[in-house]
Amino acid sequence: MVNLKVIAVGNLKEKYLREACAEYEKRLCGFCRPEIVELKEARLSEDPSDGEISAALEDEAERVLAAIPPRAFVVALAVEGQGMSSEKLAARLENELQSHSSLCFIIGSSHGMSERVKKAANMRLSLSELTFPHRLFRVMLLETIYRSFTIMKGTRYHK
Repeated sequence: MVNLKVIAVGNLKEKYLREACAEYEKRLCGFCRPEIVELKEARLSEDPSDGEISAALEDEAERVLAAIPPRAFVVALAVEGQGMSSEKLAARLENELQSHSSLCFIIGSSHGMSERVKKAANMRLSLSELTFPHRLFRVMLLETIYRSFTIMKGTRYHK
């Protein structure tokens, strides 16, 4: 069974979002061994400078890079990433699982992600050109991954 790791900078405080994530984690158990790793977001002042944000992203990058499993296919979620249909994403993941032992998705903080993390990834993915609340994004990613697995396995959820 495939190992799936989602590394997310920041935690979910809202009960309804934690419950939604828990539902998708439960559903994913039929296809993979999901693991969600929450890393603490770096503290910033009320009105941070660009330098302060860069330093925070580098601090977060150290912890993100240390959490990536060896031999994983790593996907960084990034605004400038490649957009694709659910079917194309499922096909890409299925193809990559032939040569990688696991999947790892990385969600940066509300200020983004260090370029070092993006360069360490095998792929940069954008789920949408729209802007969404940072904490909602984890639910959206888990649903997207679940949908990809249902497409790979040919189950009815996708339709």
